[in-house]
Amino acid sequence: MKITKEEVLQVAGLARLDLDAAAVDRMGTQIGQVLGYIDQLNAVETGGVPPTSHTLSLTNAFREDEPAGHLDRELVLSNAPEADDGDFIVPKVIQG
Repeated sequence: MKITKEEVLQVAGLARLDLDAAAVDRMGTQIGQVLGYIDQLNAVETGGVPPTSHTLSLTNAFREDEPAGHLDRELVLSNAPEADDGDFIVPKVIQG
């Protein structure tokens, strides 16, 4: 589908874009290609296809929130690069 320079300038104005002549030509070509692809999609026969909101049938993937025990402090701290007196030692982030 062909889009005119005036249409490109109108859309650019609505988007508050300042386009030079080369950009207007380039955008006109690119928008025309997108509209051509949409025309191609509109030509596809979809009469027997039920409407959907997603391409995949998804159900809620969340699990029930069930209380559980705490992790063992020593086990957790054993994976830390540095620990002292039951606390993680981390690099200073805020300079003061």
